[in-house]
Amino acid sequence: MEKEKNTKKVKKLLKEIIPYILIIISILLIKKYVFTTVLVNGDSMNNTLKNKDLMILNKIEYHLKGIKRFDIIVANVSNTKLIKRIIGMPGDYIEYQNNELYINGEKVDDPYGNGTTYDFDLKSLEIDKIPANYYFVLGDNREDSIDSRMIGLVSKDDILGHASFILFPLNRFGSV
Repeated sequence: MEKEKNTKKVKKLLKEIIPYILIIISILLIKKYVFTTVLVNGDSMNNTLKNKDLMILNKIEYHLKGIKRFDIIVANVSNTKLIKRIIGMPGDYIEYQNNELYINGEKVDDPYGNGTTYDFDLKSLEIDKIPANYYFVLGDNREDSIDSRMIGLVSKDDILGHASFILFPLNRFGSV
C-alpha cells in the first residue's frame, strides 16, 4: 500500500516536471542552433551599430537564404566574435580608390561606409579574387575597424549568423 502511494507521488511529480524539462531543452536547442544574442563590442560598426547594442543573431537564415552583400554578420575569428558587414562575395575582386568601392572593376554605391576608406585592393592580400566559401568584410567605421584589410578573408565556416535586429537599448529597438 505504501509502495503504491509512493509510485503515484512519483508519477504525479514527473507529470508536473516533464513539461518544464521539455521547455528548458527547447530553449537550449533554439539558443544553440537558431537564435541567440550578441553584444556589440567597440565602435567599428558606427554609425549603424553602437558599442553595447544587444542584438539577435540569426543562426539559421544563411542555411535557408544564403549570405548577401552588405549583410551584417558575426564571425568567429581567432576565438573572437567580430561583427562586420559583407562587402566582397566569392568570385569578386574588391578595391577602394578615392573612397569609392569597386567590385570587379565597376563602381558600386557603398552607403554604409563611415569615414574614409583608404585606397585598398585584394592584391595587397596577395589575392586575385575571393575564393569560394570566403568573404571580404569591413566595419562601417572604416577608420576604426579590424576587418579583412588586416585579418584577411573570412571563411563561411567561421560565420556564426546574421545580425539584423537590435534588442537593447530600447530607443534603438528594431531592424537595422
